[in-house]
Order: sequence, then structure tokens, then C-alpha cells
Amino acid sequence: MYHLPRPYTASSKPAFRYMEIYETMKQDIISGVLPEEHRLPSIRKQAEFLSVSTTPVELAYQQLIAEGFIESRPRKGYFVVKLPESYGKLSLNSSFSEGQEQNQRTGRSPLASSAVEPAPLPKRKDWTYDFHLSKNDFSPFPFSIWKRLFNQLFQPETGDLLFYGEAQGEAGLRQEIASYLRQFRGVVCHPDRIVIAAEQHLLIQFLGQMLKPYGNAVAVEDPGYRIIPATLRAIGYHVHPISLDEEGLRPDLLRLSSARIASVSPSHQFPLGIVMPLTRRLELLEWAKETDGFLIEDDYGGEFRYQGKPVPSLQGLLPNDHVIYLGGFSQVLAPDFCIHYMVLPERLVPSFHEMRRDIMFEASASRIHQRTLQLFMQKGYFEKHVRRMRNVYRKKNQQLTASIRNHFGSHADILGDSAGLHIILEVRSPLPEAELIALADQAGVRVSSAAFFWNKPEERIEKRFMIGFGGINMDLIDEGIRLLRDSWAPHLLWLTLAPFLALSMFGSSRVILLLHIL
Repeated sequence: MYHLPRPYTASSKPAFRYMEIYETMKQDIISGVLPEEHRLPSIRKQAEFLSVSTTPVELAYQQLIAEGFIESRPRKGYFVVKLPESYGKLSLNSSFSEGQEQNQRTGRSPLASSAVEPAPLPKRKDWTYDFHLSKNDFSPFPFSIWKRLFNQLFQPETGDLLFYGEAQGEAGLRQEIASYLRQFRGVVCHPDRIVIAAEQHLLIQFLGQMLKPYGNAVAVEDPGYRIIPATLRAIGYHVHPISLDEEGLRPDLLRLSSARIASVSPSHQFPLGIVMPLTRRLELLEWAKETDGFLIEDDYGGEFRYQGKPVPSLQGLLPNDHVIYLGGFSQVLAPDFCIHYMVLPERLVPSFHEMRRDIMFEASASRIHQRTLQLFMQKGYFEKHVRRMRNVYRKKNQQLTASIRNHFGSHADILGDSAGLHIILEVRSPLPEAELIALADQAGVRVSSAAFFWNKPEERIEKRFMIGFGGINMDLIDEGIRLLRDSWAPHLLWLTLAPFLALSMFGSSRVILLLHIL
């Protein structure tokens, strides 16, 4: 059984009980204190031991499931799973280290079972060339402006902000989000249809409860971002992975799935970066109308498009009541502010309020951060910041793609370079992706395998890697790509050599197909 989670400092940030439980368990899994295959206590037993209700424990477990740290096995319980090799051991927050070091010296862990031997903390890995796919560049962030607005609100006379706010989110911020979405993303909505929460995972859980009357099946993109299917699967949905073509999710396969709910990312498909054309969008809207179903539009990368004009949202394309729009401020501002939102179709708003009253949940996103962001948007700073960051990331995107073409030449292809904060680098090599990642690591370069986002990764001669450019310094990109090329050079194949190696790896039938494609 676990000990009560340690108190978090202001800098370590989780402000709510379920986040404390989630963060502490995550750190123990990363550090090895909770090893692979370790069986966790049931939600009820964990809640009893921590003297809390089952709700925060259940939310913490579901968040860990959604992020791939634990899994639920029918009639067996919850178990710790092996972390993906492509990511290695995740680094721990520096704010966590001091208390954890004391626990290591005394042989105790804040959430560890007394039956588990504490493992030493892994040393934080500092890559010289860190191409992590989800890092931000905070150097242009307007710290002084944000601090001034924050201090303006955080005064004794505004002490009521320390109490619970509207469960749907602060009304003023919802008004600003509605205006921004109408102007820049083409979303048609009223503030009363917007729901704000600290985590996208929490919004998807709410959504899953509201959509139960429309069936227990959901179709998702394959490959795709895992948080939506994992969260819905954890609350009882059957997930149907749908293959993609060059235009995105295939409507013909969607119709065969029998699902009335489908999750798509039309503005910038994750991870392949496909921008869905108008004809395909209209096909999906027609499907939703025919089935009286819903499209969950994940617009995580809508603000950052580098080729052509920004693509307007699917939600505002036609008058309809079938699209649920998901967005947030993690990429465009900072993940630490913990502000995500969804725009509900009008007919789902009563279902939301019925659920809200039934489970009596409170606002999860910080009111202070919400009100600060409201002022930040009202005064025009947000729009200016988006333009600045789009320019910063466009230059990094251009530098990254130019460096890859210069150093890899015909040894590599680039996928999804039109938007977002990452591209996919595809190389041809007989080595497994894990070995190529290890070679890059030895050269001081951090990259990740893209195979994690496929429902059933296939063994193939083409190896795909996520190359993020958001957080790396502009001046380090070219040298990092050169070192990556040098570390892989002995193991890369030219396009014309790929069929001959494939003959020995996969057999003649697949080679015939490969030659046909080439």
C-alpha cells in the first residue's frame, strides 16, 4: 500500500488532489521504485488508505493509463507497464529531487509499497542536441507582462479568486476564447458551449460520459495520438483504429466500423502531419450527419502552420451540431498553465450540466491562471505572442528540414513538415529503431521512435523517428542533424538498395510489392 503523497511545493505545481497522486505515482514508476509488472492496490483500497474519496484516485489511475504508465487488466487489477524504449527513462522534475533524495537516503518513498525495494534515481540525461517532440521555446515568452497581470490579480482584495470558480471555467476567459476561435480558427461557438479544464484527459473523460447514449464504440486515427483512445477505452469504449491515406482518416473504413463517434485531427494529423483537404472534411461531416454521430476534432497544432494560409477548423465549415472541438494553450503558451478547453455542440450542453450536477465536480484549472490569461487576451498580448511564436517556429522548421536534406540527402524522407512542432524523419536501415536511437544517444542527440503511435507497428525497412524542433536552440539544429547522420551513416541504405536488403529480411513476395511501389 502507498504512503500519503508528499506535499507539493508551489513550483512543482499540481494543485489538485488527483494530480498529486498521479504525479507521485508517475515519479515512482519512472525512477523504478514501482517496477514493471508491479500490481497496484484497487481504487477503493488506495482511496481508503489515503483517506480520500475514490474520485481523485480513479482520475489519477486513468491519467496514468492514458499516458501508458499503467494498464488495467480485466479481473486482475492495475499493473505497471514497461516504458517505451524510444523515450528511455523520463527525467524527473528538479523540484522533486530534494525530497526524493532524502527518501532514497532513508530507504523510503512517498508512494512506494513497503514490499518494494527502493531503486536509486536515474541520473538526469542532458542531451546537447535535444529533439524532443513536445518541448517549447520559452525564450520569447513575455515574462514581465504575464507577471504584471498576475500580480494585478493576486491581491488581498481579490482573495475570492482563491475559492472555487465556475465548474465550466471563468466566464470572462470563455468569452475571450470564443472570440479568438471565431477570428483565427473559424470555430462557431458561444461562451456557454465552452468547457475549461486543467487536463485534456479530464475533458475527454467528461466527453466519454456524455456520449454514452450514442454507443460505446469510437473510431480513431491509426497512427494517432493515444490520449483520446486510451481514455475512452478505460471507461468502457470499444476503440476501432482506422487506417489513413494521403488525405487522412478513410471514410470507407469508418463506415465499416459501426462507430458513431470518431476522433480526427484534420488541421495537422498527429504524427504524420497530414492536412485534410476540403473534400475529405465534407465526407466526414456527411458521415456524422447520416449516423447522427459526432466528430471529435483535436486541433492541437492549428496555430502553427508554415506553408500556405492557416486551415480553418472542421467545426465551423458547415452549420452542424456534430463536431466537438478540442484545444488548449500548452503549445502556444506553456504546459504549466494547465488550461485546456472543448467546444460542445449545443445539444450536448444540457448533458454536460446534468453530469456536472450529478458528480459535483469543481473547476480544475487554476482561477488565477484563467483570469491572467483572460487579461492577456483582452489586452492583445496573446495574439501578438502567437504571431511571434509562429515566426520563431517557422524559422526552426525551415532550418531543420534544410539540415536534413543537406546532411541526409537521398538517405531520408521528411513527413509532416507543414505545421506543428515536429517532423517525421524516415530512413532506411536494417537496424532496429532501438539500436539507431542508442547510436544517436551516444552522439548526444535525442530522438524518439514514431512506432509508438501505430496501433500495430509492423517490421519494416523504413524506420520513422519524431524530430521535435520546438525546444532546441536554433543554432544547434544543423550540428545536431549532422551528428545524427554521422552516427547512423554506416547503417543507412540508399533508396535503390532497399529492395535487395528487403529480400533477405522479408522474403520475395514483399520485395515484389516494394519494387512495384518504387
